[in-house]
Amino acid sequence: MAASSASARLHLPLARLEPSLLRPPPTSACNCYFSVSYSLSLKPSSSSIFLKPLLLPRSLRSKPLKSRAPRSSAFTCLFTGIVEEMGHVERLGPSGDDDGGIEMRIAASTVLEGVQLGDSIAVNGTCLTVSHFDPGASTFTVGLSPETLRRTALGEVGLGSPVNLERSLQPISRMGGHIVQGHVDGTGEIASFVPEGDSLWVKVRATPELLRYVVPKGFIAVDGTSLTVVKVYEEEGCFDFMLVAYTQQKVVIPLKKVGDKVNLEVDILGKYVEKLLRGRFDDHSAAITS
Repeated sequence: MAASSASARLHLPLARLEPSLLRPPPTSACNCYFSVSYSLSLKPSSSSIFLKPLLLPRSLRSKPLKSRAPRSSAFTCLFTGIVEEMGHVERLGPSGDDDGGIEMRIAASTVLEGVQLGDSIAVNGTCLTVSHFDPGASTFTVGLSPETLRRTALGEVGLGSPVNLERSLQPISRMGGHIVQGHVDGTGEIASFVPEGDSLWVKVRATPELLRYVVPKGFIAVDGTSLTVVKVYEEEGCFDFMLVAYTQQKVVIPLKKVGDKVNLEVDILGKYVEKLLRGRFDDHSAAITS
């Protein structure tokens, strides 16, 4: 419908009048100071109703919407525990910047596709930041903080040691394993390897602080590999899992020996549940004592 001027009248049959037409049009769809209201009149000799748009005084006009900052597309780095490739450590030592830092240079190929400075790559399940990469030499470098060296087993790898590598999850990636943050909770120790057919049983010893979050058929990341726990041995302080033949060829766990350390990250959901329940119990106890 069109109007020749601001005072032009809009003619509508009374039977087709919608209640929404008696309200001013919404102004949230545009960022402007122009607002409209309608004057309503009914001709005595007719069953028609007339709506005439009027300009409101500036003091009564709708205020413009404040512009919102664009939604950030950044998110906390996550992994799935599906190892993309095994790299090999080329160097582990001082960074050379006279800052006392330690760096690790790793030879790889798959995880270097599309890599950028500042990207996150999980190395044996530890989320690390790429500080340098050399596509020609097929290497990338990450820094190791003192906390990383204390919390993980990365300080024990040697030159040529294989390491599990996985790039951080993208919004279009498939969730093949489980939610892995790359925040290692601590280390465990390989207690035994027992073959069964072409599969391999692996038993890992863990501290009570970590074993409390390990449940049969639950998830756990061992050196960054998403695995399903088969059984928990509370008295021995151990849990076990099985590696099929394909997985044995793709991860570093079978290359280790009994007594070697592995990085462990328990399922984060268990921690959240524990904290929520503890809060409920604390509130309940406080209510009883009061």
